[in-house]
Amino acid sequence: MCGIIGYVGPRECRDLLLEGLRRLEYRGYDSAGLSLIADDTVGSVHAVGNLDRLRAAVASENGHLRGSTGIGHTRWATHGRVTEANAHPHSDTSNRVHIALNGIVENWTPLREQLQANGAEFTSETDAEVVAHLIAQHLNGDLTEAVRLAYNELRGHYAFVAMSADHPGVLVGARKECPLVIGLGEGESFIASAIPAFLAETRKVQLVQDGEIVEVTTEGSRFLEPLTGRPIERAVEEVDWDDEAAEKGGYETFMLKEIHEQADAVAETLADRLHPEGVDLGEIGISDEFLRNVRRIVIVACGTSYHAGLVGRYSIETWSRVPVEMDVASEFRYRNPLIDEHDLVIAISQSGETADTLAAMRLARERGAKVLAITNIMGSQATRDSDGVIFTRAGLEIGVAATKTFVAQVIAIQLFALKLAGLHGTLGPEVTSRLVVELRQMPHLIAEMVEEVDEPVRRIAQHWKDCGFFLYLGRHVGLAICLEGALKLKEISYIPTDAYAAGEMKHGPIALLDEQTPVVCVATDSPVLDKVMSNIAEVQARGAHVVAIATEGTHVDAEEVIKIPRTDWLLQPALAIVPLQLLAYYIARERGLNVDQPRNLAKTVTVE
Repeated sequence: MCGIIGYVGPRECRDLLLEGLRRLEYRGYDSAGLSLIADDTVGSVHAVGNLDRLRAAVASENGHLRGSTGIGHTRWATHGRVTEANAHPHSDTSNRVHIALNGIVENWTPLREQLQANGAEFTSETDAEVVAHLIAQHLNGDLTEAVRLAYNELRGHYAFVAMSADHPGVLVGARKECPLVIGLGEGESFIASAIPAFLAETRKVQLVQDGEIVEVTTEGSRFLEPLTGRPIERAVEEVDWDDEAAEKGGYETFMLKEIHEQADAVAETLADRLHPEGVDLGEIGISDEFLRNVRRIVIVACGTSYHAGLVGRYSIETWSRVPVEMDVASEFRYRNPLIDEHDLVIAISQSGETADTLAAMRLARERGAKVLAITNIMGSQATRDSDGVIFTRAGLEIGVAATKTFVAQVIAIQLFALKLAGLHGTLGPEVTSRLVVELRQMPHLIAEMVEEVDEPVRRIAQHWKDCGFFLYLGRHVGLAICLEGALKLKEISYIPTDAYAAGEMKHGPIALLDEQTPVVCVATDSPVLDKVMSNIAEVQARGAHVVAIATEGTHVDAEEVIKIPRTDWLLQPALAIVPLQLLAYYIARERGLNVDQPRNLAKTVTVE
């Protein structure tokens, strides 16, 4: 989720780059840096922390950092700790080639070994640094050609921008799945991860498509196909966003933007962690030996994170056969729980600062249990109060109602479940390989589905916007998605909504149903689908209107059916929640409500 900004033109660009980074800081704020070309040399400044730290570091240079060609970067750490040495931009051994990269280079280890054998000296722990050395190895008078040759050796998903002291006035970008966009001014050009980075300077843009290389100079841009170097024509578009719209990437709200960012969030969470034989979570801080012998897992969380934990409970128990208990963090800390050194407590918190979850973590460690935190924020309190951490890498979420962070949490805990299954030998290699393949497909499936379900969900929302009550029903992992979907509707539309285990409906909630009641049922493929279908029939017999979330290729008898892509049934929650997020969103918008700042709520609950 890192942010990149580059400039080439007649102006001193240090402040331009800093302002561009400010508009991109939502993409990462672990560290930041600038590199500028002046007098045939490259000057650089790096700082750990947010952009205020970088500004202070730049100010301490007393004007020595200057130039009219430069690149800047704000980092969301994946490979390598949060240190100044790991901050971008990175350079080659001679400090002539500098790059800023967003994403993951999956084959960085063999490339690093090869480059070191050829004399390259590395100064960081990152995967990104190999790109600078690789370009330098290919550089023979033509920076664009060197980037093209390097691109064809890289695997992964990424976007990067390169510059060379030997080629002032030239920036070269490359895109593989991660975003990159060009801004064209009068005698100057910009390249960035997102349009807001340069919108104050120009509204003329060119979108870099997946699998393209682009050379940027003061005269404009030149697009190339990376395998052959063949030129590509790219139209210039003019955007009419205001500053507020720019911060939202052109979407009407942050929440809608973040719903559409979920494919990228999942891609980042999966990046470099999947292998044909299973899952590699790197050094999470808890040994494989402990995980092989763990007696029991307890998951603690609050709100949306609790619902992600419910999905995780089913995944862990089904795949690894390790027993899992689930508890609301605020209840766990007060019930005198029976835990000891044989137990693992998994604490889930988007912010890593949730007061009740932190208290539950401290209690667990006091009683001897190991604690694994799943969080989105590096350096948060949860990372300091735990024995190990899995980061979700979802990027900054502005909307109070969690969307992309929920999906990233689900994927993160399912990665852990697969790792645990591998350590316990409970899944055969064929099943593991299939799940790995299907996880790799998730970003693509989410991206396609968001577009496909938008219009039918919008129609449903328009019809039921004035309804006074919704009931959500589901079983197994479908119940977790019902709880999360109902929470979204309550949070932003203020409509009373109940979510219930479908098998419990006859024990009370069925009394609420009549012809004016919409019932949202999660009826995706699972071992309990037949039971859910029976519950739908019982609802319809009382005259209620059923909106079903179902799997493609499966017939569900309901008044409205929204289909999600087919994949393993335990992976479907990350897909099934998306139409429910959109349903809550469009109902709230139809009611004229502020979905980004719902009443009485805060993004992070830091008090009890």
